[in-house]
Amino acid sequence: QLYEELEACGRKLMEYKDYFEIMGKECNSYSKTDSEATFMRMKDDHMRNGQLKAVFNVQIAVENYFIIHGYVGNDRTDYNALIPVVQKHIKAFDEGLKELTADSGYCSEKNLLFLKELERWEELKEKSHANIQSEKGILNRQIRSIQTEGHFGNIKENDDFRRFNHRSTEKVYKEFMLYAIGRI
Repeated sequence: QLYEELEACGRKLMEYKDYFEIMGKECNSYSKTDSEATFMRMKDDHMRNGQLKAVFNVQIAVENYFIIHGYVGNDRTDYNALIPVVQKHIKAFDEGLKELTADSGYCSEKNLLFLKELERWEELKEKSHANIQSEKGILNRQIRSIQTEGHFGNIKENDDFRRFNHRSTEKVYKEFMLYAIGRI
């Protein structure tokens, strides 16, 4: 009987090993219907009970009110989204960013070190505080709030776009970008 119990424990451990491989190092959950999605407690759902849902975290880069590119990930927070968005911008436009306006959800040691590696950290650090308090900085924060958050508000509330029809990060990204192109 001890042998059978040990064998059952071994099978369960192998099952957990498979689950951890599916989740990867950055996540602590996944959906059985879409292993690339993660579970998040939504702010409010149609039942008003804040259920956990299998979701993707969609990020957009906006310039002059146009969505210029997007990023779809499965991290619950925005901490890990800044680097892929900036890298995607550099790859798409073959140049670094002249300005970057983001909310505090993106502020992490990892992101700050990344910006430092781009040889821009000292410049950004010195300008950051002054920029935030300047007239232009106040205007940029207002514009960011209107442009970026405005898109998400319109997408969710006015267009009632709250659910993707496809599964996997790649397909969700393509669906979202086709949707974003259609908004122009």
